[in-house]
Amino acid sequence: MSYRVLVDENFHCRDGSHRYALGDFATYAEAFAVCKEIVDCFLRHEHVPGMPASALYFRYMMFGRDPSVVTCTDEAEAHPGFSAWDYARQRCIELCESPPREHALEARLSA
Repeated sequence: MSYRVLVDENFHCRDGSHRYALGDFATYAEAFAVCKEIVDCFLRHEHVPGMPASALYFRYMMFGRDPSVVTCTDEAEAHPGFSAWDYARQRCIELCESPPREHALEARLSA
């Protein structure tokens, strides 16, 4: 069984002419990891230290890419699915509300 990653652009939401197939993957885990990396790449690029999670998520919803996973055969194996919007929401919180790594390390060393 193989899994295909399709990518939409949030800026052109519901406009199928802007969808493209990124590729086919042998396992769902591989396709899932690629979807997460697409979202993470955008968020890392757009993130500015001190920005609220809501502002980063708004930028993602407006301009980010929305990857999804579909099976390439009729034999659909059960998998949890992938919601780029849900994943992005959680990653925005993690990126914006966690202390920068150097500050976290300093805090641990001084404790």
